[in-house]
Amino acid sequence: MNQSDAVVTADRAAAQQDPSFLLTPPPTATAMHVTKRNGSREPVDLNKIVRAVQRCCEGLHAIDPMRVATRTISGLYDGASTRELDELSIRTAALLTAEEPEYSRLAARLLANVIGKEVMGQEIHAFSQSVMRGHELGLINDRLLDFVQTNARKLNDAIDPALDMGFDYFGLRTLYDRYLLRHPHARKVIETPQQFFMRIACALSEDVPEALALYRRMGQLDYLPSSPTLFNSGTTHEQLSSCFLLDSPQDTLESIYQKYGDIAQLSKFSGGIGVSYTRVRSRGSLIKSTNGHSNGIVPWLKTLDSSVSAVNQGGKRKGAACVYLEPWHADVEEFLELRDNTGDDARRTHNLNLANWIPDLFMQRVEADAEWSLFDPRVVPEFTDLYGQAFERAYVQAEQQGKAVRTVKARELYARMMRTLAQTGNGWMTFKDTCNRAGNQTARAGNVIHLSNLCTEILEITSAEETAVCNLGSINLARHFDDDGRFDFDRLAETVRLAVRQLDRVIDLNFYPIESARRGNLRWRPVGLGCMGLQDVFFRLRLPFDSEQARALSARIAEEIYFHALETSCELAVERGRHPSFADTRAADGALQFDAWNATPANGERWEALRARIREHGLRNSLLIAIAPTATIASIAGCYECIEPQVSNLFKRETLSGDFLQVNRYLVEELKKLGLWTPEMREAIKRAEGSIQGVAEIPEVLRAIYRTAWELPMRALIDMAAERGAFIDQSQSLNLFMESPKIGALSSMYMHAWKRGIKTTYYLRSRPATRIAKATIGSIAPAEAVACSLENPEGCEACQ
Repeated sequence: MNQSDAVVTADRAAAQQDPSFLLTPPPTATAMHVTKRNGSREPVDLNKIVRAVQRCCEGLHAIDPMRVATRTISGLYDGASTRELDELSIRTAALLTAEEPEYSRLAARLLANVIGKEVMGQEIHAFSQSVMRGHELGLINDRLLDFVQTNARKLNDAIDPALDMGFDYFGLRTLYDRYLLRHPHARKVIETPQQFFMRIACALSEDVPEALALYRRMGQLDYLPSSPTLFNSGTTHEQLSSCFLLDSPQDTLESIYQKYGDIAQLSKFSGGIGVSYTRVRSRGSLIKSTNGHSNGIVPWLKTLDSSVSAVNQGGKRKGAACVYLEPWHADVEEFLELRDNTGDDARRTHNLNLANWIPDLFMQRVEADAEWSLFDPRVVPEFTDLYGQAFERAYVQAEQQGKAVRTVKARELYARMMRTLAQTGNGWMTFKDTCNRAGNQTARAGNVIHLSNLCTEILEITSAEETAVCNLGSINLARHFDDDGRFDFDRLAETVRLAVRQLDRVIDLNFYPIESARRGNLRWRPVGLGCMGLQDVFFRLRLPFDSEQARALSARIAEEIYFHALETSCELAVERGRHPSFADTRAADGALQFDAWNATPANGERWEALRARIREHGLRNSLLIAIAPTATIASIAGCYECIEPQVSNLFKRETLSGDFLQVNRYLVEELKKLGLWTPEMREAIKRAEGSIQGVAEIPEVLRAIYRTAWELPMRALIDMAAERGAFIDQSQSLNLFMESPKIGALSSMYMHAWKRGIKTTYYLRSRPATRIAKATIGSIAPAEAVACSLENPEGCEACQ
């Protein structure tokens, strides 16, 4: 133990015996001064430090404020700034989170105080003043300013600072570092968290009651729009949409370079990009104008890779794109090598994500161990716009006509896809025919879904004239319980109705960087309402993730969200008119998503009544449900991501905001009740890499509830996704987990996913190379590796 640690330990011990110990400054402290935020100096007052910490401990019964105060006092030096002392208190509390989760709440409250001081130090004391300052700095648009000035009193009075008590430290730190508006030069925030939520609510609402209702839902962390909406609402560049899907460039130089420009414009304002390259000719294809031969798609993707990296969304997060390719394209094997860590770097892309857009025929030939033919799209341009039986007929006819470039074993190509997944997590498996058969927008011939988005939850038609767009938001299921501890479906319905109206409003407010995006979004008006915190729900109800009760609840939640979203969209159609392309959708004929899955919903009578209303009045939105990854907004909300199981009971979150220790607070509460939350137990869980399966002292029932993703059967996750999928008219970002991927196991897993009707899958998550450091938890430093949270800054943050 070093000298400073010895001092801290001794001070803490003395404080526990007699708290007044801290109120009498040591002789050296009497000569010390602190520097205040305004630059003035004053003598050190240790009482202020202690009281500042104690004030933030209201309702937190499991923590010792003196531990934080003592460590802060030990960091004193003459001339230390009050901001430094505040930050030391915050970091100290955050450091203790792995020992006691309530310290995360204390750290968040201390940080909220810092934010409040920073805002008030700029003479901003009310919400309307914050908006006015933002407008003066060129950050806030005229529309929002006018709305807030007209209703200033009501809006100012509605701000509830007490809602900041609901944050965990990681969530509030993320909000502070990356979302709150800052002075362009001083870089100080000009709004508090609650003023931030009120700004978003006002920017997305038409009147004060609607704004206040939306504010309360966000302030309580019941519901959050996606990151682009949070970043840009009410600003001078209101690009609020999360996802953009671009059809493949045509097989011309002009079209390819036009697509680069479109992607750069979309990425600039926080859009996550999905783009197909299936129409571009393959390597060796004849170029008639020069009598030369094409280099294929790889050089074009190398250029796109550099462009995506360069347009980094203003430093808020990295630019991100996913390229889709159908497996009959003759360059498919080179495509699968793009993320390899070996080989010619000129033929590697380190920023692009990759996805396979797979027709049923390919999977059927894999299953039959048959041959698979590869084609140059210049020779068979019709393939890209066909699916199902029409594609199969055209494909077989082209084979018979000898148009194939070459033939490979279907299983060998499939195995290469599995190797790419195992080695990189990339090369996602998405299923073309399933997506189109179940797509609401694909009723009319010629309307084809050619790809998904960056995070594989959006499924919309694209063409040369239309870029698909989607606006996202996610319901925090963890916040939808009644006073008796039961899941509250009535509250869920209220949140859905509010969210759908907000998402529909985004379509009209949105700034569209390119015309094809504006055209497509106004024609179809799709939205993507999702959820997060499903794992929290199961923990609160003490349900193993793969239990029958959990599966039934998951499906019911999905059904309720879909029902109330459709009902609200139908109401909006009555109020404001159906979307212009309603007649071209399956819903116009009364077909709903579960019909495509041959599933029977509960309470069929209410569904039939809704079906009749939709036939009569139409829908305001062609698509309504999509479950995004929610990597960042789940962190803000303090819940587990989307519909995923936990990856560890003890881990470190590594994000652009820093490294943060996290512990499963539900497990801690269970162990406390049993008297098992001891230093020895913490060490045992740490040695087991965050697993409790080998800790015999923990009852078997708890070991079943608190399994991690690595300990759950993937078949159960896939089956649960399929049962939920009958009520998701777009798709879901479905990560799959395998600690040490094996080709055979992967092959079976994705074959099962296809057979169950899964539309899309996302990352294959394998166990991180860096594991929990074998040091005592009490000595973990903020930068020390504990375990990876699997948050991928390249991909899943870009949607949410």
